[in-house]
Amino acid sequence: MTKAAEIDLASVSKIYGKSTAVDAISLKIPAGSYCCLLGPSGCGKSSTLRMIAGHESVSIGDIRLGNTVVTNLPPAKRGTAMMFQSYALFPHLDLIDNVAFSLKMAGVPTVERRARALEMLKLMQMDAYADRRPAQLSGGQQQRVALARALITDPEALLLDEPLSALDPFLKIRMRAELKKLQKRLGITFVHVTHSQEEAMALADLIVVMSDGRIEQAAAPREVFERPATAFVARFMGDHNVISGAVTAAADGGVEIAVAGGGTFLVRGEAQSIGAPADAAIRTDHVRIGESPVKGLGFTGLVTNVEYRGGTVKLSIDGAGVEDFTAIVDDVSFFSMPVSVGDAVPVHWDASDAIVLGRPN
Repeated sequence: MTKAAEIDLASVSKIYGKSTAVDAISLKIPAGSYCCLLGPSGCGKSSTLRMIAGHESVSIGDIRLGNTVVTNLPPAKRGTAMMFQSYALFPHLDLIDNVAFSLKMAGVPTVERRARALEMLKLMQMDAYADRRPAQLSGGQQQRVALARALITDPEALLLDEPLSALDPFLKIRMRAELKKLQKRLGITFVHVTHSQEEAMALADLIVVMSDGRIEQAAAPREVFERPATAFVARFMGDHNVISGAVTAAADGGVEIAVAGGGTFLVRGEAQSIGAPADAAIRTDHVRIGESPVKGLGFTGLVTNVEYRGGTVKLSIDGAGVEDFTAIVDDVSFFSMPVSVGDAVPVHWDASDAIVLGRPN
């Protein structure tokens, strides 16, 4: 395979009439990394992928692959390959001819292109099905063929638009493991669009969380999980509670935040101006129940929902100025002192588990 390419987006925007789908984003994707563009529907992640591929024009800004500015180059000249959500296999062609199609368009002789297609099918462990049509394959097998067809051009970067969305839950887990293994084996840059937090965490070296056409955070999975940059990231990833209020005190690397219901919370972070709005994040799996909280590091609220999840139990709790607060507790702890909907329970956490969140510019 050819060497991997670094992908560099410099103040890239995509504008449709009066609507801005991607708003002046800048991003560097290291060569040979697995990058997931993550966010809800309509956040601009697929438009970003399509601009990298050349299937959408760039309204403002530039895109560089390796040492080449590709902003105005057609897809075939970029050194990228794209695998679409639908796979888009030709139903009337066998697998070899499906995989070899781009080589046929490039004028590669029949014997050579079929040999290379068979080699790619072997890489995907699909060579035994080489003479079959796509309709004779399962969804996972069709995905492998689509991957083989994308990779036959020896791209420096492979672009994947929600490639696992059409698969059942068990097959998704198996195929994401195979995607990661394939990326490590080939060593090329993968850019993968998904709306699944679990998928991004399992696959990516770099997660880029997007909202409303902007990048909220671009970081390694552990950093996104442990230190979300903004309230949107904390809420979207689902592993943090977010408390919003106003700064009432700030000193010594800590901030005090007062919420509308009158409670105050102590949070780690940079000093903010007094009276400024502020958000704090608390890890859901670090919240404990059943003990009187230290002032600023907990509250007493009413249980609004209890969900048993096997090894853990999810509790939803409402307090004064704090709604839908989540505690994930292990099943042993919960059943040694169970609570029910409507019970008043104290919840608390350690000082190190509450952090100040940034606010988008």
